[in-house]
Amino acid sequence: MMTAEQIVAANKASIQTLFGLSEKAFAGVEKLVELNMAAAKAAMADNQDHVHALMSVKDVQELMALQAGYLQPLSEKAVSFSRHMYEIASSTGSEFTKAVEEKAAETQKTVTNLVDSAVKNAPAGSETAVAMVKSAIAASQSAIESVQKAVKQATEAAESNLHAMAASTVAPATKPASRKR
Repeated sequence: MMTAEQIVAANKASIQTLFGLSEKAFAGVEKLVELNMAAAKAAMADNQDHVHALMSVKDVQELMALQAGYLQPLSEKAVSFSRHMYEIASSTGSEFTKAVEEKAAETQKTVTNLVDSAVKNAPAGSETAVAMVKSAIAASQSAIESVQKAVKQATEAAESNLHAMAASTVAPATKPASRKR
């Protein structure tokens, strides 16, 4: 059984973890806001430059060339923006995952210690019940590890797909458009 000091210490540790995760969440949101502000400023500057360039167009060919030159880098900028957003979300998510895994490991250790303590104080003839409890705990730990492994694999697959998608989107955008005559 847990003592009052152990309960207080566990609550303090939980609160400290909560505040730490809150700080990480706010830092992630702050990075996203900064990214959005930078993207908005860059878009405004690009649009302003483009409008000024449009005002000085003298013929249709110059207009078409100007438009092609303006539209081509947009996909690269969109992919770059998406990549930065993903990196921010991924790093913030990985910090949360790490904290959850650490807490899960602590919890598993605590539960194991409690079960071991209960086993030592168990009355004679309760070996079957103790074995069932230990088996259930082992099964739950195995399930948790399987879920964590699956989440990591899914995250790695999503990241790989994102990089492949970004590469396939940027590659065609950097090639000059062929003109039909």
